[in-house]
Parts: sequence; C-alpha cells; structure tokens
Amino acid sequence: MAKTGTRGRRKAPARGKSKARSGGGGLLPWTVIGIAAIAGIAAYDNWKSIKPMLGKEPAATMREMTEAKPAVRKDTPPKQVALAAPTPKAAPSPAQPLPPAAIPTPTAQPVKATPSASSPATPETGTAAFGYCGQGAHINCVGDGGVFWYKGEKIVIADMTSPIADRARCDDERRVAFTAKARLLALLNAGPFTMNAAGKTETSGAPRVVSRDGRSFGTQLINEGLARKPGTAGGPWCAA
Repeated sequence: MAKTGTRGRRKAPARGKSKARSGGGGLLPWTVIGIAAIAGIAAYDNWKSIKPMLGKEPAATMREMTEAKPAVRKDTPPKQVALAAPTPKAAPSPAQPLPPAAIPTPTAQPVKATPSASSPATPETGTAAFGYCGQGAHINCVGDGGVFWYKGEKIVIADMTSPIADRARCDDERRVAFTAKARLLALLNAGPFTMNAAGKTETSGAPRVVSRDGRSFGTQLINEGLARKPGTAGGPWCAA
C-alpha cells in the first residue's frame, strides 16, 4: 500500500509539465500577431518612401539594385594591366678619333759627295819598309819590276810595263827583269811616295801611277831602259 502511494506522488509533476507545454503553444499566435502589428505601424510611418517602390515593376526594381551594386564574381581573375616596357637608352656613340696632324716634311737638300781618304780618286801617300816577295804572305814587298804589294794590296804600275823573270825568253830579258825589280825596291824604300788611281781594281791588281815629288816611277824605269810604255811592241831585250 505504501509503495502504491509513492508511485502516485511521482507522476503528479509530469502532469504539470504537459499543462505548461500546452500553455506555451497558445502564446505563438499572439506573438505573430504582435509582430505583424508592429510591421504595419512601421509601414504606415514610412509610407511615402515605400509607395514609389510598390508602383514599379519588380524587374525594374531588381535592375536598379543590380546597377547600384554590381555583383563581384569571385571566380573572375583581376584584370592585368600591361606595363609599358622601359625604353632602352641609346648608348652614346664612341668618339671618332681625330686624324693626326700633318707633319711638315723638310725638303731634302742635295748633299755634295765628299771623297773619303780611302777613295781611289784621291791620291794616297804611302811609306813602308819593302822587301822581295817570297813564299809567305805578301804585305809590303816587290814582286817584279812593275808589281808590288802595299799593306796586303797588289799594286800594278799603270804607266809602264817591264819583263818578268819567270817568263823571260832569253838571258838579257831575264837580266833586265831582275834589274828592274831591284830598282823598284830602291825607289819604294827611298821615302814617302804618292799613288794615283789609274783604273778599276781587278783580280790582276789595282792600277796606280806611283810618283815622288811629281816624278813617276814608271817614267824613270823607261828612261833607264828597264821598262817600256804600255802597248809598245817588244824591244831589243832578246837578239833575233
């Protein structure tokens, strides 16, 4: 009996909750009516601004709203503005080299040729101790009556011709050749002498006119019968 009474007491609150729920469901219609009334009052107060909107067509109203606030599409990429490429600066042209100034050229003046001391056209003075030429080097020596070496150069007396001992055709010619050779040696060793060129130097020797104090050695040998003038026919050195 006691348990039955306890159970009946626990169920009483549950009935009260169902009443409260039914009472809450009855307030909803009144809330909707109150909101509608408030909206009507607000519409009445703003009737002047709402009336023009109601007179327009819905399509025009939507166009104005669209034009006023254009929709921004998120998927449309932003427009890219092409930047103007910088104009390259023209490189300065290299400076042109200036042509060199003209250098005045001096006029060549003719130079007179001055004969040197060793020129063949210039008389040469010689002096030395002469001897007879042998098998050794010919420096200052006498070869025959018309040929001698001075400082290693072969000199041929140009204004005379005399017999050569090695080519003599007879004893008289050989005797004249030895005598002319000895006479020329004596003339050369008598003192300084002068040599004048008388032609081009060849392998046979340098032709010279040898003299002392203006007297030619060749002329002296001719006068003494030990030589002849060049080009003269054979003399009486060998009897016929």
